[in-house]
Amino acid sequence: MKRIALLVILAIVAFGVLVIRYSGGRTVTSTGENRSTTSRDGTTIAYTKRGSGPPLIIVDGAFCYRENGPATELACLLAQHFTAFTYDRRGRGGSGDTAPYTVEREIDDLRAVATEAGGTPFVLGISSGGALTLQAVASGIDVKKIALYEPPYMADGNGPRSFEDAKNRLQSLVTAGDRAGAVRFFMTDVYGAPRAFVLAMPFLMPNAWRRNKLVVHTTPYDLTILGDRSVLNERRASIPVPALVIGGEKSPKELRDAVAAVASALPNAHSRFLPGQDHNISGPALVPVLFEFFGASQVQSCVASR
Repeated sequence: MKRIALLVILAIVAFGVLVIRYSGGRTVTSTGENRSTTSRDGTTIAYTKRGSGPPLIIVDGAFCYRENGPATELACLLAQHFTAFTYDRRGRGGSGDTAPYTVEREIDDLRAVATEAGGTPFVLGISSGGALTLQAVASGIDVKKIALYEPPYMADGNGPRSFEDAKNRLQSLVTAGDRAGAVRFFMTDVYGAPRAFVLAMPFLMPNAWRRNKLVVHTTPYDLTILGDRSVLNERRASIPVPALVIGGEKSPKELRDAVAAVASALPNAHSRFLPGQDHNISGPALVPVLFEFFGASQVQSCVASR
C-alpha cells in the first residue's frame, strides 16, 4: 500500500509539473498572429500562425487547444524552421461548434486551416489528433508528410477497443450539466489516470481543471474519430504519404502496441520510440525527431513561450 501511495503522489507531482510547464507564461495566442477561417459548414475556426518556412499544422488531442496542452512549447520550437499553425478544434477555445457533430466536419476544419497555410503542409497529430490526421489524409487533404504521436487505437482481449459505451456516458454527463463528472470519467475510465490523482486535480491544478471542464463536451468527438478504424484497414491505401508514428518508451503497453500497429497498417510508415517519454510528451524530446523526419536542422533553445 505504501508503494501504491508513493506512485500516486509521484504521478500527481509529475503531472503538476507538466501542467505548470504548459500553462505558465505567455501562450501561443499571445505570441503569434491570431486569425480565423471559416469551415465549409460556416463554423469559425480560430488559429495562430507563427514563424516562417514550410507550413506545419499541429492537430491537438482530447482536452487540448491553443491555451491548454503542449501547443505553446511545440509551436515555439517548430517555428524555428517552419511556419507553425495551431488551431482550436471545433467546440474549443475561439472556434465555433455547429451541430450535429460529424467527423467529416472536423476534416473540413483541418482542410480550411490547410488552405490558409498554403502549399502542401506537414502535419503533426497528437493522440486523437493523430487519428483525425489520418481521417483527413484518407479524405483527400494534400499533405507532404505526417507525424503521429501515440494515436490511441488501443485493443483489448477481444480485439479493437470500442468507445461507444464511454461516448454515450460522456454525452449523458454533459447533457445533465455534470462537466466535472465527465472530466473525471474521461480521465479515469478512458485515459486510465489514477482516481486519487483525478480527485486531487481540482485543488492542485485548478486552472487545468477549469480548462478541461470548458471543453469536456468535445471528448465524444475524439471517441467518434477513434471508433472509425477504416483508415487502418480498407482505407489505408488512401494514406500513401510518408508517416512517422512516435511513442514513448515509458507509455503503457497498450499505447506502445497501438503505435506499432498503426505503423504496420500504413503503407509508407515506420515507428520510433523515445526514451524517457510517455503520453505527456516533452517538446524538447519530440521536436528534434520531427526536424529530422520533416527535413530541418537541429532544434535550438526556445524561451519565447516562457
